[in-house]
Amino acid sequence: MEKELTIKTGCDRGLCKNAVGRQDRQLNTYDWLADVPGNIDTTDLVEVQFKHTRKGYYHNVNKLDLKKGDIVAVEANPGHDIGVVTLTGRLVKLQLKKANLKSADDIKRVYRIARPIDMDKFREAKAREHSTMIESRQIAKGLGLKMKIGDVEYQGDGNKAIFYYIADERVDFRQLIKDLAATFHVRIEMKQIGARQEAGLIGGTGPCGRELCCATWMKNFVSVGTSAARFQDISLNPQKLAGMCAKLKCCLNYEVDDYVEAGRKLPGKDIQLQTQDNDYFYFKADILAGLVTYSTDKNIAANLETITAERAKEIIEMNRKGEKPISLQEDGNKKAPAGPVDLATQENINRFDRAKKKKKKKKPRKPEQNAQPQNAKE
Repeated sequence: MEKELTIKTGCDRGLCKNAVGRQDRQLNTYDWLADVPGNIDTTDLVEVQFKHTRKGYYHNVNKLDLKKGDIVAVEANPGHDIGVVTLTGRLVKLQLKKANLKSADDIKRVYRIARPIDMDKFREAKAREHSTMIESRQIAKGLGLKMKIGDVEYQGDGNKAIFYYIADERVDFRQLIKDLAATFHVRIEMKQIGARQEAGLIGGTGPCGRELCCATWMKNFVSVGTSAARFQDISLNPQKLAGMCAKLKCCLNYEVDDYVEAGRKLPGKDIQLQTQDNDYFYFKADILAGLVTYSTDKNIAANLETITAERAKEIIEMNRKGEKPISLQEDGNKKAPAGPVDLATQENINRFDRAKKKKKKKKPRKPEQNAQPQNAKE
C-alpha cells in the first residue's frame, strides 16, 4: 500500500496516473468515462482496492468528493478497513456485475477520507504481516497440516487478519484458527487460493520477458485447456505451455477465438488434393494468413507447395467433379524445381562455428654446437 500513497489525483484529459495508475502491482480499470460531465453523479457506488487483487464496492453515503487515488476508511466487520479508490461513476455498476455479489447487503459504506491517525494504525498493521506469515507457517507445520500459507493481510484497523493458503486437499484448520487467534489476538479469516492466484501474489517475469499478467492487469482467472493450444497449432510441450504457476499459460486464451474463426476458412486436414501428375496431402497451415502447405508424401515433407485456402477449396471442388488441374498454383504453372546453389556467391554460415587457430610464435633457432660465435677470434 506504500505505492498508493504516492498517486496524485486530479489530471486533465488523456492517459494519466489518475486514469491508469498502478497500485500495489496491479493495473486499474481505465475509466474512459472520467471526463464525461455528470459521470460521478450517476451513482454513489465506488470501487475500493486493498492488498493485491482484493476489491470491494461501497456506497458513498456521506457524499464525499472522492477521486481515483483517494485513501478512504470503509466499513468492515468488525471495525474499519483502509483502501484506495480505484473507480467512480458509471463503470462501477458494470464492474459490480463481475463481482457476483449475492445480495445488496454485501455493499457497505465509505466512512471518510483516511485521517493521519487511521494511516498510523494502518502502517502498524502492515508492518506485522510478514512476521505473522512466517510464524503462522510454523504453527501450521506443527499441526501437521498439508497446506501452505502464502500471504497474510491485516485489516486497516488491525482487528482482523486474512490468511491466504494453498492446499491440494481439504484441510481441517479448526484447531489452526484457535491457535492463530490465541497467538496474534485478532479475528482470523482463512481464504483458499489456487496456484494462479499465488503466482499473482508473488509476481515475476514470464517467458515473454514481461511481468506476469496475473501480477499486473488480470483480475479474473478463466480455465485454460489444451484445446486452446491445438486450435493454434502449438506444440503440446508441457514445459513450454506451462507458466510460472506450473499451470497452462493464461495467454493461450488471448488469441484462440481469432484462430478458431480463421480455422473455419481452411480446408480439412484429411482432404487430399489431386492434380494431373501428383496427389497432395495436407502438411501444415498458416492459420491467420490463410495459407496451406501440401506435400506429395503423406508422412514426410516432399515437393512442398503453399497455396491459399481459396485455391485449395477450388481444387477440392474440381476433384469432386472429376476434374484435375495441371498444378496447385492458380496460374496453372508447375513449381520450378530448386536449382543448384552457387556456394561461391554465398557466405558460409559455418564460419561462426570454426575455432580460430592461434598463430604460433616462431621460436628462436638454437645455435649449432659446432658453429662459432660472430665475435670469436680467428
